[in-house]
Amino acid sequence: MNCVQPKSSAVDQSIEAATRGLFALQQPDGHWVFELEADATIPAEYILLRHYLAEPVDNVLEAKIAAYLRRVQGEHGGWPLFHEGAFDMSASVKAYFALKMIGDSVDAPHMARARAAIRARGGASRSNVFTRVMLALFGFIGWRAVPVMPVEIMLLPKWFPFHLEKVSYWSRTVIVPLLVLMALQPRARNPGRVAIDELFLEPPQTIGLAPKAPQQKAAWFWFFRAVDAVLRFAAPRFPKRLRQRAMQCAVSWVTERLNGEHGLGAIFPAMANSVMMFDALGYADGHPHRAIARRSIEKLLALRDHEAYCQPCVSPVWDTALACHSLLEVGSDQAVTQVRKGLEWLAAKQILELKGDWIARRPDVRPGGWAFQYANPHYPDVDDTAVVVMAMDRAQRLSSQDDFRASSPRRTNGSWGCKATTRLGARSMPTTSTTI
Repeated sequence: MNCVQPKSSAVDQSIEAATRGLFALQQPDGHWVFELEADATIPAEYILLRHYLAEPVDNVLEAKIAAYLRRVQGEHGGWPLFHEGAFDMSASVKAYFALKMIGDSVDAPHMARARAAIRARGGASRSNVFTRVMLALFGFIGWRAVPVMPVEIMLLPKWFPFHLEKVSYWSRTVIVPLLVLMALQPRARNPGRVAIDELFLEPPQTIGLAPKAPQQKAAWFWFFRAVDAVLRFAAPRFPKRLRQRAMQCAVSWVTERLNGEHGLGAIFPAMANSVMMFDALGYADGHPHRAIARRSIEKLLALRDHEAYCQPCVSPVWDTALACHSLLEVGSDQAVTQVRKGLEWLAAKQILELKGDWIARRPDVRPGGWAFQYANPHYPDVDDTAVVVMAMDRAQRLSSQDDFRASSPRRTNGSWGCKATTRLGARSMPTTSTTI
């Protein structure tokens, strides 16, 4: 009697193929890292940053980014915040501006479609606050169209209703260098003198603050409008010495958290703002702080043969932890061996020494978490830490050869204890960006 082995099911075959794929993508040192694609704003902002600074034009790179921006343009003519999503005004304005900056003709079909879509929805004046900041930096609109955020915010006492320690790390790292930019109000170099007046329905310089949005509650809208009016009157009258002290505080804050070539907060908007801040303060290209801040941005580029884009950040800790969980589900000897390599890489990435911003509310908690990126020690991430710890625990139960228990108390105290402090990294990567 012949015994016929049953054929593998389609599910089994898919699992085997996916497992082989993960093996092939694992880095030599054991970790995994995949591209992190957001929306069109980040690659558009990368182009605008280079022209803001009047950096030498890289025609090959710009052509690749232009190809990417054209490909992700939506059927509605504009650009969405997610794949096949609805039209987004700010993303569309920035993508159109970047393409025009690269050299696309305004008469090209894709540009005409984008322009029509933007104008049909009220024009570029309907952009969000951070896009308005970009428009003001390029001189298209006046600063009267941007809400006032005085740099003296840096000096507010902790009991004040608004304090930097009360906002998320992502917002904090973006806002601090932006406060300096808003105080100095520099002008983009824009050597090609590229303008986008055609995206406005009204003369751009006549634009004031944005009207109430449908989702805004009237009471809060008018409250913040009143606060803005008070600040608009008072800010120019703040003592110069107070402003200087606030500026120095902001610069010191950024400098302490530059994070080497991984960048401020290890996220593009904060990194780009830090470069513009140093530029506005007169730091030369070769100044160590400005130079390393600028280099950090180049590490976010995802380059392909015919396209390129800029990532908002990189995600090796998150990717490695999830890959380990997937392979632990497979459970084969080889899968567990590759997981061990990944977890050993993760163990070395645990933040054990530096007490980040979260220490303001949990001064007695020892560090012990993981960041989302290769390095971001000021801002360990609650979600990443949870996923890493669970993967280590699963691997520990499977094999007596692995021992990830030695630092377990640090992981528990340092990471879980942070959650109630500043939401210091609660991983919620926005798809929109907050700089140019």
